[in-house]
Amino acid sequence: MSAPTRVASASPFDRLPPRSGPAGPLSGVRVLDLSAYIAGPYGCSLLADQGAEVLKIEPPEGDNLRKYPSSLAAESRAFLGVNRSKYGLVLDLKCAEGRAALERCLTAADVLVHNFRPGVPERLGIAYADLQARHPRLIYCAVTGYGEHGPLAGHAGYDQVLQTRSGMCVQQGKPGGAPEILYGSVVDYYAAALLSAGVASALYERERSGVGQYVGVSLLRSALAMQSARLVWAEGEPREIGRDMRSGGVTGIHPTREGYLYLSANTAHFWRSLCEKTGLHDVLADPRYATVKQRAQHVDELLPRLHTALQAHSAREWEAIFGQDVPCAAARSVEDLFDDPQVAAQGLIASYEHPVVGRYRGFRAPIEFGRTAGPEAFAAPAFGQHNAVLAAE
Repeated sequence: MSAPTRVASASPFDRLPPRSGPAGPLSGVRVLDLSAYIAGPYGCSLLADQGAEVLKIEPPEGDNLRKYPSSLAAESRAFLGVNRSKYGLVLDLKCAEGRAALERCLTAADVLVHNFRPGVPERLGIAYADLQARHPRLIYCAVTGYGEHGPLAGHAGYDQVLQTRSGMCVQQGKPGGAPEILYGSVVDYYAAALLSAGVASALYERERSGVGQYVGVSLLRSALAMQSARLVWAEGEPREIGRDMRSGGVTGIHPTREGYLYLSANTAHFWRSLCEKTGLHDVLADPRYATVKQRAQHVDELLPRLHTALQAHSAREWEAIFGQDVPCAAARSVEDLFDDPQVAAQGLIASYEHPVVGRYRGFRAPIEFGRTAGPEAFAAPAFGQHNAVLAAE
């Protein structure tokens, strides 16, 4: 995809500091990020990771994610994490001056992303129908809770609301137990990936057609897409068929002499290696445990034997003993990732300089490109950090 052709303009994009480092696949693409919270903002950060210039536009009260509880006093840790490599403006789109400033940004923008509820863009005069005529090449991406149509289209959507509504929490809970939330905003982050992929595809298609289009991403679509392996209902099957994807048996997290260890031994090779390395030779020879299904049926007999054997070493020691013969991982904290040798070898943690927070370390480079590595990542913007580009007009 070639870099977009620019015409002379008075866009604030033209007065932003240039990004440093090599070009990325999306270098030259300009993105207006009007979204808040996680799904929209992180999707735009994924575009920035690929070289796009992303201008985050916040209302006078700021992105609500800045106000979330954080153990980092100067700024929300979550805001810093999901808004890397963006420039920041504050605009009041409820007033004519703010909308005029947005229009100047739009003259040079390739992509606009927002997560307003249906109806809000129309009231602000920035619905797709409003902008399409003036900016026919614009890729217009709306992130919603439930999509553009249907009885819930006007409802706000949130990660854990969609988890609960879509069946994820029931599946996560133990059989017969209460539903359980999957912490970590998994629906939001998957929606962010869909946003990045959808926008990139629309940009590619624009190279052929010369015109932009609407791109719709919803948390409902994200929650269902994550469960594609469960959402299969064959003709003739009963409604309640059992859709738990967990294999059961010994696959899971287990206590060791020190710490916890996840291990999986679903294939014949891995099962043999697990039994041999833990000294459970009689278990390996027992035909009652020959298959995954059989091991799940006899899990109450197997787990005490396995747990006793695992007391011989710590989780980290077992990790070394099993090597590649048994898929496993010692349970680590997030903090351990900052010093993890594999993370360091991949260059996945960078140091950032922030005008308010100072220096901090955070994630970078979710994708590796061989020829177009992309520019250097930089810190999330302070509130209104680049408003000077408006004053210069």
